[in-house]
Amino acid sequence: MTQIAVLTPDPADLSFAGQWPGVLERLAAALAGAGITARPTPWTDHAIDAAGLADVPLVLPVIAWGYHRDHDRWLQACRTWEAAGVRMLNPPAVLAWNSDKSYLGRLADRGVAVPETIWADGVSQADVDAAFDRLGTDTLIVKPRVSGGAWKTLRLSRGDRLADAPEGSAMIQPYLPSIESEGETSLLFFGGALSHVVNKRPVQGDFRIQTQFGGRYVALPEPPAGALELAERTLAAIDEDLLYARIDMAQGPDGGWRLMEAELIEPDFYLGAAPEGGARFAAAVKARL
Repeated sequence: MTQIAVLTPDPADLSFAGQWPGVLERLAAALAGAGITARPTPWTDHAIDAAGLADVPLVLPVIAWGYHRDHDRWLQACRTWEAAGVRMLNPPAVLAWNSDKSYLGRLADRGVAVPETIWADGVSQADVDAAFDRLGTDTLIVKPRVSGGAWKTLRLSRGDRLADAPEGSAMIQPYLPSIESEGETSLLFFGGALSHVVNKRPVQGDFRIQTQFGGRYVALPEPPAGALELAERTLAAIDEDLLYARIDMAQGPDGGWRLMEAELIEPDFYLGAAPEGGARFAAAVKARL
């Protein structure tokens, strides 16, 4: 059995303590089927010194959940891993830039359809009030540029008072009602090839599709019309050496797809909903060893 390392959350961050072990178990089982042993290790143990990762042929950061709560240390870790030549996939440089959602603006400049976005160094009530008219909507989403799992994400309607606003760099977007009616759709790619498709829907009245908020995940037999085209356009615009990518999208008011996230760091692959994807991921990993 070939042993590789899988980066896991900071042990001091208990936010996902009830979730990530199950994700690791599914990944480890899939990798074992390909003759690969997954050795879990907290990413925070290697932020300053990468020596503990020097003895493995490959490091997967796929469960480094919670990095957004300690972003400065995350960026330091990415620099450490890159300088030490750690064989990590996806690469440390990608892990750094993908941790700040301003990359969506760069992808938009390269022709990828994303929701119209206002980028702000800080969000005030005046910013929110002006955004309704500027974006032509009655409902807004406000969230930090560095975030994950709907952390500090707000949905505001006209007349709402801004409370618990994200601190620092943030983004304001029009809320897409299709999130509630049609859900968000994720296309999973391993080794550059489409593996599986999952639709995620929030509970009634909510907009957050994550399982911790009651979100429901269902595997789809194939991508909805137009979804694969947006995903492939996104990957072409990124143009990086990626082992894995999760491309999240939702439909805009015109019915066209909009890129919500390109998750290249620690995406849940939704193997609980699409277990067949595990073998495909393991095959992609084995091909890189």
